[in-house]
Amino acid sequence: MLDRLEQQPADALLALIKLHDADPRADKIDLGVGVYRTGDGATPVFEAIKAAERKLVAEQDTKAYLGPEGDMGFVHSLMPYVFGSNPTRGGRIDGMQTPGGTGAVRLALALAKKAGVTRVLMGTPSWPNHAQIVKDLGLELAGFNHAAEDGTPDFAALKAALAGAGEGDAVMLHGACHNPTGIDYTPDQWDEIVAILADSPVLPIVDLAYQGLGYGMDEDAYGVRKLVDAVPEAMIAQSCDKNFGLYRDRVGALYVLGKDAGDIERILSNGHALARAAWSMPPDHGAAAVRLVLRDADLTARWLAELEQMRTRIRQVREALAGAGQLGSVDLAPLARQSGMFAMLPLSKEQIEALRADYGIYMAGSGRINIAGLTTDNIPKFTAAIAAVAG
Repeated sequence: MLDRLEQQPADALLALIKLHDADPRADKIDLGVGVYRTGDGATPVFEAIKAAERKLVAEQDTKAYLGPEGDMGFVHSLMPYVFGSNPTRGGRIDGMQTPGGTGAVRLALALAKKAGVTRVLMGTPSWPNHAQIVKDLGLELAGFNHAAEDGTPDFAALKAALAGAGEGDAVMLHGACHNPTGIDYTPDQWDEIVAILADSPVLPIVDLAYQGLGYGMDEDAYGVRKLVDAVPEAMIAQSCDKNFGLYRDRVGALYVLGKDAGDIERILSNGHALARAAWSMPPDHGAAAVRLVLRDADLTARWLAELEQMRTRIRQVREALAGAGQLGSVDLAPLARQSGMFAMLPLSKEQIEALRADYGIYMAGSGRINIAGLTTDNIPKFTAAIAAVAG
């Protein structure tokens, strides 16, 4: 029966990594892989995490199963950073641990389907795995344009999509640091989105994978906090893979807002059942390390300082790129008002191939670049290459 399976295309990003690794040029630039990098090109382990791991190794007394809900100490310790000073909203919010942000998104959409959702509204472009998960679950994807030509959100497209939606629909929103465009909704726009959803049967699902890499932990959670104060139901997929540098440890959480505490217990019982059938129980090590960080004031301060360094560097790179302005057909100026690690450049397939072949600059075929792959040393080469291919 396995003969019936068709060959699937290789992941384009993994292929790009192999091409970059095989390139012998010393000044090659990798803008494809979506991980944070320092000015030296490293993706280090946070010192706060290292300290927590040392404590974990010394004090952890068992590796016994935790259950499909995972480390609830981790889940609850993270909640004030996501939802603010009233994290449970009177018992209306609770959650469970998942294998990374991807696991949280998958579980949210599976729960939505089980609850009767048949269609998912989503701005495009979006993180490619969003559409793959929607398709794999057998849900209908209804796309609308996310980014306007001036590098701001196409807010009219979002409002039109919500106006045409109804019972059985969910909407997938990026909470902050939009992947792949870096184009986020403003606080005023979030206020309007929340007002629309408060009077709508559409189920909001927010992917908050990059909290803290935009303007700050509180600032990046503005939309989520406004949302849970106004709507009867919502789901928030959270990831610690980026803001704690725990990519390979797969640390995430799914939070659910219900009408009351009893509602939450019933909803999460379904989440536990779905998780049990999918991954049984999430990996514990990274979540346990985050829990230790968040329960220790000194480690928390160290983590927030390291996160601020990341955020500052990303902002500095954005401003340096924006300073280059118009380079042929590519205007880099909007990058200064965008947020997070990613941006989309309006480059053709041929121009992207020329950047790779002639200059050793590697980026996704969509034109998405990882801002953190650039440094003060290689920005001049990058902007000169853009000017050459887009002039």
